[in-house]
Amino acid sequence: MSRKSRSGRDAMGKITGFLEIDRHDRAYAPVAERLHHYREFVIPLSEKETRDQAARCMSCGIPYCHGTGSLEPGTPGCPVNNQIPDFNDLVYHGDWLEASRNLHSTNNFPDFTGRICPAPCEASCTLNIIDAPVTIKTIECAIVDRAWENGWLQPEPPAHKTGKRVAIVGSGPAGLACAQQLARAGHDVHVYERHAKAGGLLRYGIPDFKMEKSVIDRRIAQMRAEGVTFHYNAEVGGAGKGAIDPADLMKEFDAVALTGGAEAPRDLPIPGRDLDDIHFAMDFLPQQNRRVGNEPLGDVREILATDRDVVVIGGGDTGSDCIGTSNRQGARSVTQLEIMSEPPERENKLMTWPLWPLKLRTSSSHQEGADREFAVLTQEFVGKDGHVTGLRCVRVDHAFKPVQGSEFELKADLVLLAMGFVHPLHEGLLQRLGVALDARGNVRAATSNCKTSVEKVFTAGDMRRGQSLVVWAIREGRVCARSIDQYLMGSTKLPG
Repeated sequence: MSRKSRSGRDAMGKITGFLEIDRHDRAYAPVAERLHHYREFVIPLSEKETRDQAARCMSCGIPYCHGTGSLEPGTPGCPVNNQIPDFNDLVYHGDWLEASRNLHSTNNFPDFTGRICPAPCEASCTLNIIDAPVTIKTIECAIVDRAWENGWLQPEPPAHKTGKRVAIVGSGPAGLACAQQLARAGHDVHVYERHAKAGGLLRYGIPDFKMEKSVIDRRIAQMRAEGVTFHYNAEVGGAGKGAIDPADLMKEFDAVALTGGAEAPRDLPIPGRDLDDIHFAMDFLPQQNRRVGNEPLGDVREILATDRDVVVIGGGDTGSDCIGTSNRQGARSVTQLEIMSEPPERENKLMTWPLWPLKLRTSSSHQEGADREFAVLTQEFVGKDGHVTGLRCVRVDHAFKPVQGSEFELKADLVLLAMGFVHPLHEGLLQRLGVALDARGNVRAATSNCKTSVEKVFTAGDMRRGQSLVVWAIREGRVCARSIDQYLMGSTKLPG
């Protein structure tokens, strides 16, 4: 017997849809066209195409796409536990309003995840066993975009105020989700952001061609109308202009949530590291976002890839973003180095499904032009007159040991280090608050309640779990809000 959806119908879309309809996903604008701008270039499906794709949902006996509800890493499916078969069914039947209500019941910002989430839900889809998962991410994005177009996403201010005040430090996806949940519960919420605008890495790390910042701005406007107060250029624990003493927040607020990111980048301390024109990715990417947003760069050295041979060290999403940005700036060439061996193009389904598989992933930025080199270790940066001119590299085996005789050199006059982040910054806020850290250098807090070692201080997102996905940050923000509401009121109705 099939499950019933919230609408009372069998939650399975078209019963034979997955047999009759092939997977068909969104397309991209041509490379030659999109390289000349920083706007989003994904071409949405038509309404009929989207409903057809939703009809493919099988309503599996165990829909792993939902997620397991666990906050532990390595679990299958959607971290925010979206009710995917249900909203697929609603879309198939044309009930877009109810689909939006369903989607927003578990995810504060599906317009973020519908654009930049890697979609672990699709990896866990039963149809992924034959490499044809339901286009869940595309359907999610279509639902929320239609909701905005039709004016369905209005502010939801609380009916009653609790009189409790909460400070949230950091306005990335974890902080925003936590703030919105707490404001809707009736608390007086204040968000402190050290930059000029809210969004964290959503605004200053994710390129505009992946997500235009108007998507963030409309959510900030919604949250303001719900009673959230934003404080910009306000660095808590800093020493410069506009710095705020964490002790003042502890006195003024009933609870404090630490929702900053894992901002300490992984470095590459090899000979030649002190040469000019070797930069961390997060020194490079925010500059272009500020240019697009007409924000001043500030007192920093400008970094541009124009007419340069660029080498990106690191094979993840941040490295891919560096490729797309470098190509738009007019780089002469772009090469991406990854120390891991090249993964297979197709995973062994019987070994991995429904977990997130290790396989070769080619992003839209890769398609725009880049040489990709796997199993490569950079041993030395070489230069002339203080500027980098190239890299000395060597191939490595499966144990990352150099292969004798495989040494080679690469020309480069701009190197971007995109090797991930090791933990949040310890100096300033965390040290002054005295919160305990875990073995990895993240803020130590229980998974279930986000409580730190300091009374009334909570934490969520990358600051607690380490570098992760936007969708995980949203989930953690929601869990943190629930815990804070429970702490302040003795009980809570907020979902986790």
